[in-house]
Amino acid sequence: MKVFWLYAHPESRSLNGALKDEGIRTLEAAGHEVRVSDLYAMKWNPVVDADDYGHDRTERLDVARASQEAYETGQLAPDVVAEQEKIDWADAVIVQFPLWWYGMPAILKGWFDRVFVKGFGYGVQDADGRTLRYGEGRLAGKRAMVVLTAGAFEPSLGPRGINGSLESVLYPLQHGTFWYTGMSVLPPLLVPAANRVSPEQYAEAAARLRDRLDTLATTPPLAYRTQNGGDYDEDLVLRPHLAPDRTDLAIHRRS
Repeated sequence: MKVFWLYAHPESRSLNGALKDEGIRTLEAAGHEVRVSDLYAMKWNPVVDADDYGHDRTERLDVARASQEAYETGQLAPDVVAEQEKIDWADAVIVQFPLWWYGMPAILKGWFDRVFVKGFGYGVQDADGRTLRYGEGRLAGKRAMVVLTAGAFEPSLGPRGINGSLESVLYPLQHGTFWYTGMSVLPPLLVPAANRVSPEQYAEAAARLRDRLDTLATTPPLAYRTQNGGDYDEDLVLRPHLAPDRTDLAIHRRS
């Protein structure tokens, strides 16, 4: 497989850095091709700017329109194009980061803001004008998996934990970004209590990571419902006979 490893942590000697290196060694030893974006090492600019699109600053910036025009005419900033090429090249995408304030580090959020422009990540339609998203779209056929560390203990990220379930915490990324663009979403790999990991616990975490990477092509993805498969009405609301009387985010997965 061709694997793109998208990594966001400022310290190469961290737990995250060690796991990244272990993961890349595992993939390469198994014969996979790997490309890496280490955002902090790259000093990635996370800020959307008119210069990304060659936009005339004397005119009002409509980000969606300007980004689509730049994408379609080959006028996007070179660093954005380089990242899009890595996505296009890959069969699978690993996104690794520490969980900070219930989300991604800002540099990683900014990567998605700049790279997943209209026409590439969203605003995609078929020949009949039907919007292709949530299971369909330009990135359909690719696999995506989150590898993350968290300071919290694992039970507190469970269904009744004070931090909310891991599925809920990752919903914006897994469902709202990966699945939205068409990518199949694999179950995430969590390393909890990250600032308390002993050598023995690290060895166990590294073994779990190796196992997940060894099965990257075969692990069943999360069974999210497709937008255009009939489960949603014309307002994109789940039909009342499906998961009746429930409103939790898990209703958007088939049981």
